[in-house]
Amino acid sequence: MNKEYTEVSPYDPSVDTYTTTLSGVKAEFDSKHKKCRYVRKDGKCNVLFRHVPEECLMYVTDIFTTLVEIRWRVMFLIFALSYIFSWLFFGILYWVIAIANGDMKDPNNAPCVYEVRDFTGAFLFSLETQTTIGYGFRGMSENCMVAIIIVTVQDVISCFIDTFIIGIAVAKMASARKRAQTVGFSNCAVINLQNRQLCLSWRIGDFRRHHMVEGKARAQIFRPNMHATGREDVHYKDLEIKQSDIILAIPTTIFHIIEPSSPLYRISLEELRKDDFELVVSFTYTDDSTGILHQTRTSYTPDEIHWGHLFQEMLNVNRRYYKVDYSMFHQTTKVLVPEVSAEEYEQKGFGVPHVTPRAPNAHALIANPRLVNGTLEPEPNTLKPNTWHLQYPPPCHWWQCSTWHLMYLVHVSYVIAEVRPPDERALINSSSSALRIPEAVEDRERERLCLLLPLSPCPPHFTTPFPA
Repeated sequence: MNKEYTEVSPYDPSVDTYTTTLSGVKAEFDSKHKKCRYVRKDGKCNVLFRHVPEECLMYVTDIFTTLVEIRWRVMFLIFALSYIFSWLFFGILYWVIAIANGDMKDPNNAPCVYEVRDFTGAFLFSLETQTTIGYGFRGMSENCMVAIIIVTVQDVISCFIDTFIIGIAVAKMASARKRAQTVGFSNCAVINLQNRQLCLSWRIGDFRRHHMVEGKARAQIFRPNMHATGREDVHYKDLEIKQSDIILAIPTTIFHIIEPSSPLYRISLEELRKDDFELVVSFTYTDDSTGILHQTRTSYTPDEIHWGHLFQEMLNVNRRYYKVDYSMFHQTTKVLVPEVSAEEYEQKGFGVPHVTPRAPNAHALIANPRLVNGTLEPEPNTLKPNTWHLQYPPPCHWWQCSTWHLMYLVHVSYVIAEVRPPDERALINSSSSALRIPEAVEDRERERLCLLLPLSPCPPHFTTPFPA
């Protein structure tokens, strides 16, 4: 297996970087088995409706929503045609009135509309009336009541069209879809260890200076299901997010703990490569400028979920302000993460934060440790003479351990073997000879140190025996 690692800087103490089976590479997926996305990366649902009953009637009856949702170029075309058709319609009416009144035949006759001798003049009079240009050449006379009524109707319709167009334009510019484009998700999701638990995480950030009032994150697993009869349907499963209510002032990483209730609990790296599901994530929030409710969403396929990766830090805090570097928004770094599923990881006891001896003896590790200043310390009343004390220092990387750690571990390996299961005891016995190495320690041997103590940060420190 190809193993490539990148140093995490600054180091997050809550992230465990030890593993029994190391993984820090992006999985390769067979593109032949990939299906189309349910939700595209831009948040649009990849759904096509067919044979909708009375589809056209529904769009016409809800014309306001229809015009808000259509594209700008289509909206401009519709609005331009609405003005042109209204000018033509009333121009035809004025032309018919002029013909009926005899304005075309006898110029000396008292006309209904001055200076309207043909259809062009009638169209120009309609345009000048509706747009209130008023050049002064054409105008109404008091001799024709029908023409006066038509001019009044045209003025009312003109006000209605102007109001409708302005309302549509404002609603379209203030639509939630445009504001949602200023809130973005990371290009990928990652799986790593947080507080000795496998977690799925993704990043979300607001790119505007004026942020939203409040927001709520949500995630679902979308999985197509093919029955033996050939019928295909979809299943939805919610992912629990511990801290779903977010004030998105700075970019935030959303965490989902892969626990027994999670649909990802039994999925390992190998199964993730073969699985066919889609992680749909959304963020619903209220904008502080407009008070409008918005929603941003995207999706991640299994090939966009990077196992053994961690988002790089993009926040720098100084005395005056918090500095956010958005160039690191999508950047990840590789860390050591087990390739097994969360279920197998817990069954092997790797998630237990301390070591409990199975049987007390003269050189047993102290039981009942407690967490003190980020390290595991024993209770004061449990310090016994001639007993080895296992202390957890601040975590460090496997390539940073010194030769002294390796050589000293040889002298206490038998202590660990006393409290480990038989399978782990055999692993220690078979690997203890590899620990007796000279000063020049190879990276491969340093890595094996992590295999010896999967329950502790790598490498652990052992104190000297307590005096009798």
